[in-house]
Amino acid sequence: MGKGRLEAFSDGVIAIIITIMVLEIKVPHGFDLAALRPLIPVFLSYVLSFIFLGIYWNNHHHLLQAVRHVNGRILWANLHLLFWLSLIPFVTGWMGENQFAAMPVALYGMVLLLSALAYFILTRTLISHHGSDSTLAIAVGRDFKGKISMVCYAVAIPLAFVNSWFACILYVLVAVMWLIPDRRIENTLTH
Repeated sequence: MGKGRLEAFSDGVIAIIITIMVLEIKVPHGFDLAALRPLIPVFLSYVLSFIFLGIYWNNHHHLLQAVRHVNGRILWANLHLLFWLSLIPFVTGWMGENQFAAMPVALYGMVLLLSALAYFILTRTLISHHGSDSTLAIAVGRDFKGKISMVCYAVAIPLAFVNSWFACILYVLVAVMWLIPDRRIENTLTH
């Protein structure tokens, strides 16, 4: 099967997820800057989640540029990823509305961890379909950033019950790590 419909569907779902997130930010009833103060945690959680969704969208795009075709297993692996990503608006809103309380921060980390695991599964399914000597397999390599991200999420989840701000700092560090351009796939495709 061609990959075009998979790409288009995934792009659409991620766009809808972002739209849902921004629509969850309620407009304050006040007319001065003080009316925005209660929205600061909501806005900060939105920004972090927007960045994570942007990272997933960008990496998903690169991932699919390195493959020629897909099969049923890949479609299901992709849906698995989209399922976890679709929960980001819920945990984002819960975390922001409750000013980064322990349980919402931990659940946010759980969704991030399961999204990362789903992305890992999608990547491995694509590599399995295209072969260990494929462009994608060569580009992904040992996927250090992906593995360290999952470790950070796994540490942040219980850490949220000790200090939710430290857990959030780990989430931010993972986002920053992924914002640094990862050119593995681009470099492999151009050589």
